[in-house]
Amino acid sequence: MTMIPWVRTYRHLGRYREIIGILLKYGIDNLMEQLGLRDVFSFPRFRRVKAPELRLSAPERVRMALEELGPTFIKLGQIMSTRPDLIPPAYIRELAKLQDTVPPSPWEAIQEVVEGELGASLEKIFAKFNPEPIAAASLAQVHEATLYSGDEVVVKIQRPNIEKIIEEDLDILAELAQLASRTSLGEIYDLEEIVDEFAFTLRNELNYIREGRNADRFRENFAGEKFLYIPRIYWDYTTPRVLVLERISGIKIDDIEAIDAAGLDRHLIALNAARIIIKEVLEDGFFHADPHPGNFFVMDEGAIGAMDFGMVGHLTRQDRENLIRLYIFSVRMDAEGIVDQLLTIGAARYGIDRKALARDISRLLSKYYNVPLKYIRAREVMEEITPVVFRHKLRLPSQYWLLGKTLAMMEGIGLKLDPDFDIFAVSAPYVRRFMWQMVSPRTWGDRALKGLLEFGDLLTLLPRHLPTLVEQVERGQLGFNISLKEMGELVRSFQFGTNRLALSVLLAAFIIASALLIAAWPSIGQFNWGIWLLVAAFVLSAILGFWLLVSILLSLRH
Repeated sequence: MTMIPWVRTYRHLGRYREIIGILLKYGIDNLMEQLGLRDVFSFPRFRRVKAPELRLSAPERVRMALEELGPTFIKLGQIMSTRPDLIPPAYIRELAKLQDTVPPSPWEAIQEVVEGELGASLEKIFAKFNPEPIAAASLAQVHEATLYSGDEVVVKIQRPNIEKIIEEDLDILAELAQLASRTSLGEIYDLEEIVDEFAFTLRNELNYIREGRNADRFRENFAGEKFLYIPRIYWDYTTPRVLVLERISGIKIDDIEAIDAAGLDRHLIALNAARIIIKEVLEDGFFHADPHPGNFFVMDEGAIGAMDFGMVGHLTRQDRENLIRLYIFSVRMDAEGIVDQLLTIGAARYGIDRKALARDISRLLSKYYNVPLKYIRAREVMEEITPVVFRHKLRLPSQYWLLGKTLAMMEGIGLKLDPDFDIFAVSAPYVRRFMWQMVSPRTWGDRALKGLLEFGDLLTLLPRHLPTLVEQVERGQLGFNISLKEMGELVRSFQFGTNRLALSVLLAAFIIASALLIAAWPSIGQFNWGIWLLVAAFVLSAILGFWLLVSILLSLRH
């Protein structure tokens, strides 16, 4: 019988019973069997519980169970709705409907949280504070207030004791993941890693200091841009559980009637919304990952005001380059190229059935053959991709799926504002600019420098480890026998090859340096030594290249 580590679990026993009772209530007992819980928790009263609505589909019952289980599981379901590599398409669609609206906490409890965090009574900090919240979710609620400076603000307050509830549920999820890792389910998915990633995301969302820093980073990234407004954070009144930020006013971005009544240009607003997400993704690598209409307001002259910076996505430059390559292969209808790229980024296992995956991708691409980009919808593409991803157990990084959901939501907003909205047309200049950056001499120079540094580390480590390697070979610990004389010849050959490789890298560096000097010529042309430095670099590169070519040809003759 599989056992849970009871030393850790006993303090959560009440919550375990509650979770299992709700799962059984909605007839999700197959999940319990997969996790090995039926043998561990043999509570007779649970076996007699029947599903209340057997006519409901399994995905619907899972959604209802998660809503009843509370904030941690609601957040888990919302995040899982962005991961078609982990759950079937039918569940993806249903979990996307999860609601995160709950009745507000009692005013007295909220007041106690604010005063405890800020270390003073509300009367000493705020000239006005509305006890009625303007929004309430499972983790926090938002109130309007006015500072004594006259600044109008909104105050986001974490619900009382919510952190304790979240931590208990995260402990339980970690224990269940550890338990399930020894089952057939654990052989398919790294459940412990999934729970760790979810816990990291949720804990970040609970830290309002981090959310405030996210807002400041967005403001810096869009400095000088008039189409996005980020509210100011009042750091003197912000703590991990209380966030005070500037109150902005405007029209909810999907309130078409109000936008038309205000005489605002819907097409311009849609373009601005697209520019925001495309700049975030391709230029900044840092994007707002919760772009539902309630978080965006249309302000004066069509500028967009953003709110709620708790959920963000991060993309490294390598992530963005990988996405651009996948985009290029898709436009070229190159299914094999897409498979190769998926293997490169680790999304597909090397034991995968390449032919089957390429065939499914080719069928998917054929649906869009000769279809203009303006008629292709991101949401439809995501829905088409989902079954292929799940069928072949592709494991794209979570940030890619978060980005896909974000693009689909922003596209939905754009289409509601302007039925002719084409996100690909807006993104084209940004894509072209990023592609030029990928092949620019400066990028080559950065990569060459990184390669040289890594090669330098290799050359530094080799002398230290080579004696150990020789000793292991002499003892036969590497699985083959070799004489000392042969070892000497091997070392000399290795040194010769290493020197040639080092020279090749050095030659590449000179060539790239020359390209960089050519690119920078307008800025150095006024100096006399600039042209001589450029000529010297080319001459030295030519000499080294000729010498290297001759040495290679001579070695081939022998």
